[in-house]
Amino acid sequence: MVVKLGINGFGRIGRLVMRAALENPDTTVVAVNDPFLDLDYAAYQFKYDSVHGTHPADVSVEGDSLKVGDIFIKFFSERDPASIPWGEAGAHTVCESTGVFTTKEKAGLHLGGGAKRVIISAPPKDDTPMFVMGVNHTKFAGETVISNASCTTNCLSPIAKVLHDKFGIVEGLMTTIHAATANQLVVDGPAKGGKDWRAGRSVMGNLIPASTGAAKAVGKVIPELNGKLTGMAVRVPTADVSLVDLTVRTEKACTGDEIKAAMKEASEGELKGILGYTDHPVVSQDFVHDARSSILDASACIHLNDNFHKIISWYDNEWGYSNRLVDLAVHTSKAFPLA
Repeated sequence: MVVKLGINGFGRIGRLVMRAALENPDTTVVAVNDPFLDLDYAAYQFKYDSVHGTHPADVSVEGDSLKVGDIFIKFFSERDPASIPWGEAGAHTVCESTGVFTTKEKAGLHLGGGAKRVIISAPPKDDTPMFVMGVNHTKFAGETVISNASCTTNCLSPIAKVLHDKFGIVEGLMTTIHAATANQLVVDGPAKGGKDWRAGRSVMGNLIPASTGAAKAVGKVIPELNGKLTGMAVRVPTADVSLVDLTVRTEKACTGDEIKAAMKEASEGELKGILGYTDHPVVSQDFVHDARSSILDASACIHLNDNFHKIISWYDNEWGYSNRLVDLAVHTSKAFPLA
């Protein structure tokens, strides 16, 4: 059964989720909602992308719909999620990608419009369950509102899982060297929300330390690691692709080669398509439009001794994450079919 998606919020992630869903034979998109975009402008923004390139299909507007190739996608402009007629459009699973409705109560408003399930494309602000493909997706139990966690948690969790399963993690610190995102400013100005003053500094010419809950969130995805990981981010002036730097102390003594072997084995086995592995001297541009969640950089990892290791892994924080959200929509629909 092809999963019919609706997308609320046609920003970076919303548009890329639509691209990913239209490429996936198990999914399609039947409706989009965004009250802040003119339909013609939405078509333009979907067609042209500064990072991921021009979409190969013809993209046009016909009536109240976007037309991508021969696929018609209804376009709504509702501010209230409960007023979006997802059911009439045939959308069973909704990608909530506005960044606004990040609790079970708020995201659950989509159910009032006829949606059967909602996936939040961000870490939730409450106890909404988070699922990371390849890590804890098999624990999905039919919940109607769930979260795809964050792009960084999707990168960090697979490597943390392999490390913990094979060698045990005593404790660890993570830094993500993270590409710029839409909530940053091009030139210095008042920080959005006003709390993080550094966030108001220009993204164009600065390395900007920032907070992130991605490492702590791993403890919710892998409960055995709860309280063992924390971390921070450094925002950098690149458009896409980020890097996780995880420094850990392991329970079992192990060499760097043993860690690399375990990662490579997982990348070719149970985590194929989610965890990648490379021993080439790569840089960030080499991973633009890479659909995997996390790509271990074997030659960049370093090891102080047999219990203290630094693990480096790349991720396209836009495209990899969008593909995992689509994969999660497929998995949840197969595990607990929608009525």
